[in-house]
Amino acid sequence: MASGTQKRKENSKSTSTNAKSEPETTPSQPKASALRGASLLITLQLISRLLTFLFNNLLVRFLTAPLLGLSTQLEVYYLSVLFFARESLRVAIQRTDGSGQAVVNLGYVSVALGVIVSVGLGWMYEGYASTDAAFLAMSLRLYGLAAIVELLSEPVFVLMQSRLQFGTRALAEGLATFLRCAVTFGSAVWAERSGRDLGVLPFALGQMVYGIALLVVYLVSGYRLVSQLGLSLFPRHAGSGKEYALNGYLYQPTLSLAGTMMAQSVVKHILTQGDTFLISLLSTPNVQGVYALANNYGGLLARFLFQPVEESLRSYFSRLLTPPQAKPSILQARESLKGILKMYIYLSIVILTLGPFAAKPLLAIVAGRRWLGSGAGDVLATYCFYIPLLALNGIAEAFVASVASEGEVHRQSVWMFAFSLVFAGSAVVFMRTLDLGASGLVAANSVNMLCRIIWSASFIRGFFARHGLAIGFGELLPKTAMALAVSTAGVMFALNVTEDAEALPFRSLFRVASFAVPLVISM
Repeated sequence: MASGTQKRKENSKSTSTNAKSEPETTPSQPKASALRGASLLITLQLISRLLTFLFNNLLVRFLTAPLLGLSTQLEVYYLSVLFFARESLRVAIQRTDGSGQAVVNLGYVSVALGVIVSVGLGWMYEGYASTDAAFLAMSLRLYGLAAIVELLSEPVFVLMQSRLQFGTRALAEGLATFLRCAVTFGSAVWAERSGRDLGVLPFALGQMVYGIALLVVYLVSGYRLVSQLGLSLFPRHAGSGKEYALNGYLYQPTLSLAGTMMAQSVVKHILTQGDTFLISLLSTPNVQGVYALANNYGGLLARFLFQPVEESLRSYFSRLLTPPQAKPSILQARESLKGILKMYIYLSIVILTLGPFAAKPLLAIVAGRRWLGSGAGDVLATYCFYIPLLALNGIAEAFVASVASEGEVHRQSVWMFAFSLVFAGSAVVFMRTLDLGASGLVAANSVNMLCRIIWSASFIRGFFARHGLAIGFGELLPKTAMALAVSTAGVMFALNVTEDAEALPFRSLFRVASFAVPLVISM
């Protein structure tokens, strides 16, 4: 933080003798910290995701569609363990004021939950899996162990996150991502050249190395931090009074809020990963692999840009709008939200206009022309219509998660469950009745995401209305840019600019770029 920044003294209501008092922040301070954090995280994600993309782009040439689909299922298992163990606690810690030691202690709750969830979900997956792929059981156990190893770094992570210290995270995730990519790709190439069938074991080995690297970096950095703050890396007495449970180890308000958010987290994760669950039930392994490839490339922008921005905004709004909410803070939050939404709308216009045309030639170049024959190009083109919905929903739900009360979180969970039924019904119609395969699943995801955006928009409008403010979403739409985009897309369609995408992908991509440059410049 800049040396000229002034800080006001914190009110004398310390809840722990172990934690040092921290200065109170003004509304402008979380904004500055969040913006620096966003910049750092975006840079981190850009580098690490680009590295992952390059390695995966090489790796996909050694994989079949069924094997890629199976690796996606194991990744969902891994992400499910992490999500159920830590997601609600992370959000709750950002929104409550426990001492530093209480935050560290809560990180161990995630570790305990992770052990339980990894065993339970692993047992369910083994019973469900119907394939006899090589090393599947060993790979499943390695994924579960890797999730627990990664969760062991959670006490340090939540402590640093509560203090907006993003440097360690940048180092840890950058190094871990590089090692995971190197191990996965290296073992897959070795197996290919030596004639061995390792199945999905290279992915499991890479994930294990990723967890170990994260843990080592966080432990080294965390030891220095807790020494400066007078805390402990291990669970220790954090405070006294009725706000502390388990003999003063756990901060009760944070646990209560996390418990309230848990039901919502379960529903949200089912919605987030429901496409993988459904495609496993409604399609063949080959279709699963095609969707996994399209989802990997189609979601690239979300992983590059949207995810770090959403995380930083959630932290920013949580700190800016911590009760009691002052009018200047609410005004600042409204303008920040409108600004980021307008930027996302412009980006979405570009994606919707150019993406469907660029999908096939790009896929032929980066993944190989054989994937076009599997239908992955058409699925990727359809995915371009889903990306803008994914982006806008992420921003809207980041705001909702930052300000929603416990009662509002419960109501959101009920609506989320209703939307999950809509999603499942849409998937059955699109995939079974209309026989659209993986493209049908993308369409079902779009229907679900649109429902969630409508609900979040209604919540946001009501939040500002309660504070005497209006937020006009309609005024954010750039009508001139939209008309220009529609005209550009119409001309490209009429000229059939990608008719030779499979035979001459570079020439097709050049034609798309010739329309992209004037569109972007004019906008």
